[in-house]
Amino acid sequence: MLAARQITRLSGSALVRGATQQVRTMSAPACGLKDRLAELIPEAQADIKAFRAEHGSKSLGEVTVDMAYGGMRGIKGLVTETSVLDADEGIRYRGKTLFECKEQLPKAPGGTQMLPEGVFWLLLTGEVPTDEQSAALSKEWAARAAVPTHVTDMIASFPNTLHPMAQFSAAVTALHSESIFAQKYRDGMAKEEYWDATYEDSMNLIAKLPTVAASIYQNVFKDGKIAAIDESKDLSYNYSNQLGFGDNADFVELMRLYLAIHADHEGGNVSAHTCHLVGSALSDPYLSFSACLNGLAGPLHGLANQEVLIFVKGAIAEMGTETPTDQQLIDYTWNLLNSRRVVPGYGHAVLRVPDPRFVCQQQFAEEFIKDDNLVNLVHQIFRLVPDVLLEHGKAKNPWPNVDAHSGVLLQHYGLTEMNYYTVLFGVSRAIGVLASLTWDRALGLPLERPKSMSTPGLKKFLNL
Repeated sequence: MLAARQITRLSGSALVRGATQQVRTMSAPACGLKDRLAELIPEAQADIKAFRAEHGSKSLGEVTVDMAYGGMRGIKGLVTETSVLDADEGIRYRGKTLFECKEQLPKAPGGTQMLPEGVFWLLLTGEVPTDEQSAALSKEWAARAAVPTHVTDMIASFPNTLHPMAQFSAAVTALHSESIFAQKYRDGMAKEEYWDATYEDSMNLIAKLPTVAASIYQNVFKDGKIAAIDESKDLSYNYSNQLGFGDNADFVELMRLYLAIHADHEGGNVSAHTCHLVGSALSDPYLSFSACLNGLAGPLHGLANQEVLIFVKGAIAEMGTETPTDQQLIDYTWNLLNSRRVVPGYGHAVLRVPDPRFVCQQQFAEEFIKDDNLVNLVHQIFRLVPDVLLEHGKAKNPWPNVDAHSGVLLQHYGLTEMNYYTVLFGVSRAIGVLASLTWDRALGLPLERPKSMSTPGLKKFLNL
């Protein structure tokens, strides 16, 4: 198969169909991930069965009235095996901090950033893959990357005024036609086989997402042309190349980091919880992930990085400079807070330290980017604003989260279309939520059905 740069590009859906046909000729042996998972699942099932038999009736804590009204924050009511958010260390993927993941997980030949392939392997198995296993997973994803014609035609027919996230969710829903889980369930699949079909759907979906997401980008913002998958490259390179940035090695490295650090954030956030909730009804991974994307599209979740970038540009306009002095920035922040506005990207419901995902991006910028005023301003905000927030008393945890940095990095490399940024987040988040969904089915987790109460019911419960 020709490398992506050698492929003659066509326009519209005809090109995507051509790329799809080339992808369909690929074949790659299984990378061994499912075989390893099949070995691990019985051990986990037995461990949890014994744990529940001995401790199933023990309390995990109390639930207050404020928790019921406050978005269920702090309620321990979900099991997510893939990652846990530590208030003092940030997210841990299977017990490993992001900094440990950066050090230990495989990198592309000549690259410096961890690969999403390694993250997916780690989240599923709890084990760090070898370079060879990671490369085999890249090849297997490339072999599964074909997108059906009806989906590419649908994307090409969308008006470019339709938000990219709405297009992304609709396209993923349309991929339901490819669901192995749905077909096998209709055929009477045994419960013991649920995880296998979920794994196969998840692998296929992750493999198709770069082409789907890049097609949306090209149709909305560019000329509709898209390169084919290069089976010799990793997922992040192929996605970057299909976006039009394959010749920029630093952007490709950024995409590897971006997809890796946004992949998972335990199970209680909107996108992860939505995927788990919808999947608990035995909706297949395509339908579950589509629902996840609709949650991610909200201003309080995945749109936050866009709002941070708007804030930074607005701050520049109000201060009249991209290079304010420290005192100018401090004064601006106080004026902002005193006018009852907020600093987007600062403060987190759980973290009591700077988000390690922010720090990872800051480290990337320090290594790869020199003399970018927007990037420098983000770092200056990080240095000065938390102290202002603490003195003001508005934020208990005044530290930056991941959204406080990602937008300016994308701007630096020329991906300036802010409405698309949440799609990038969605491609990454699939890696975590689909790994978790596979384990949901492996462990036989039931339909989620928490008890809700009315305000009169709560008062009656409390004998008021």
